[in-house]
Amino acid sequence: MTRQGAAPLKPADTPMSRFTKVSEAPTNPRAGTKRRRFDVADLYSGPLGDVSESTEAAAIPLDEKLRQAYFWIVNKAIISPFYDIEYLEDPPPTFSLGERKVKVTLPSSQSYSSYVLMPLLNLAVRRRCLLVGGPGRGKTVIATLLGIMSGYSLKEIKKGIQHGQPQMTIADLLGNPLPSSMVNAKSMDDIVIAWRKWLGMRVKIIDEYNRIPTRTQSALLTVMADNYAEVYDQIFECPDAAWFLTANDDAGGGTYQVIEALRDRIDIVVKALHFNTRFISELLQRIEEGVSPEDMVPPEIVFTEPELARMEKEIRQVPISDSLRRRIEFFASELEFFEPGARQLEYMTKDTIKVAGVPFEAFSDADDGTSIGGQTRNGLSVRALMTCLVFAKALAYFRGNPEVTFDDVRQILPFVLHDKLVQNRDASFFNSPDNEALRSDLVSWIRHIFDRSNQEFDRLGREQGDQVATLLTQFEAGLEGLEEREVEKRLGTIERALRAIEKGGKLYGHLFDDVLTLKYLHQRYTNYRAWLRCRG
Repeated sequence: MTRQGAAPLKPADTPMSRFTKVSEAPTNPRAGTKRRRFDVADLYSGPLGDVSESTEAAAIPLDEKLRQAYFWIVNKAIISPFYDIEYLEDPPPTFSLGERKVKVTLPSSQSYSSYVLMPLLNLAVRRRCLLVGGPGRGKTVIATLLGIMSGYSLKEIKKGIQHGQPQMTIADLLGNPLPSSMVNAKSMDDIVIAWRKWLGMRVKIIDEYNRIPTRTQSALLTVMADNYAEVYDQIFECPDAAWFLTANDDAGGGTYQVIEALRDRIDIVVKALHFNTRFISELLQRIEEGVSPEDMVPPEIVFTEPELARMEKEIRQVPISDSLRRRIEFFASELEFFEPGARQLEYMTKDTIKVAGVPFEAFSDADDGTSIGGQTRNGLSVRALMTCLVFAKALAYFRGNPEVTFDDVRQILPFVLHDKLVQNRDASFFNSPDNEALRSDLVSWIRHIFDRSNQEFDRLGREQGDQVATLLTQFEAGLEGLEEREVEKRLGTIERALRAIEKGGKLYGHLFDDVLTLKYLHQRYTNYRAWLRCRG
């Protein structure tokens, strides 16, 4: 018996077969096959190499397997019929809908759902992902699926999930000392700890992490940040792992406020998108057929531990061009500079006023209109910048590109910087009716300021002429054999560059970093000149 309007099942079309079917390769016809790079380990794997590894490598490239995993999740497991990661090839059809003239673009190239793609990339690079959304949005389900794709059984994953709750102690999280060892121990070194098994897993899931008590959060921070757990001076070394944390809101609230250091260790934030009611039929089908995606992960998209390690290595090798890197540098430079915060140049940053505990509002000219820097209360840490680069590489790898593109960076930044950039919501920019929605839509806001940054980069002609970049390249060639006359010439060039900035008047973020770089170069050459003179 079938429900009304449903076609009868064919013999080969069972509930299991429909849910376990994997997309046929190539999932992205534009993606070229990558050659596997030489690895020193190949010299020690025998004349035929490792049989299992060579068979897997010959069967399917890992980037293709990653795409197959994505399409299985988005088409068979998680109902996410969204394409908010948009790629355009040809000019796309666009529409303006409603009273607010909401712009709708139909992507002209393969596009993706962030709610599925970003956690999958997090698995590939083994970082820390926060899934945010109301109850019942599938946050724990997608984390569980990715755990199964890492080679664990559903039972192992369920046992390994740490459920945040107000009574959770450090012992609940990490483990307990064995009573017998406590009785017989003559020193702390003799105490034996019964460690929790989840600490040794390659996929770690913390459900509702903002319900964990503050003291226990500190212990969790050590595991996340430093990859070890400590109880009674005993240390458990944890393997590299992909972390998935869930929360019902992204403000850090919950039963307990999340400590800032723990939030800072989260690399990427993904919002669970709403359920499109046009797909209730999919829910009905699952109820009638008694199926659950967690029970039906196809073996073809399960990654072995060596595959995960090799995939991460391949991702790290995806190049970023100098041209694109300079655009990222320019964007980041616009965020940190805060001239009113100090008298000495080096301290003119937003971090200076944060560390001093001075309210942002205490500075009369904190809002400099619509500039990018005026829209934020902080800049980017080294950790945040490195995470941006890693995930941009991962997205390019997933798409089968030989190098990271501008669009890869543009698409990844909002999810990496979602919890890293703090809006200055009092800035006049947000008072405009066209911009007020960006106070809550952080993804669109971050894309907007990145676009603005690139427009300014092009307006200033930084792609064609960047004197500071040229001076840095010249310096990085080395000082060996450089004569004093050439050193004097370079010092003069640096001083003229600073005079030109001086004549320009107002300081901006990119000029702030340029001035500090010129000061650095001047000091290095000055020290080298003193050394030359000392030698006579």
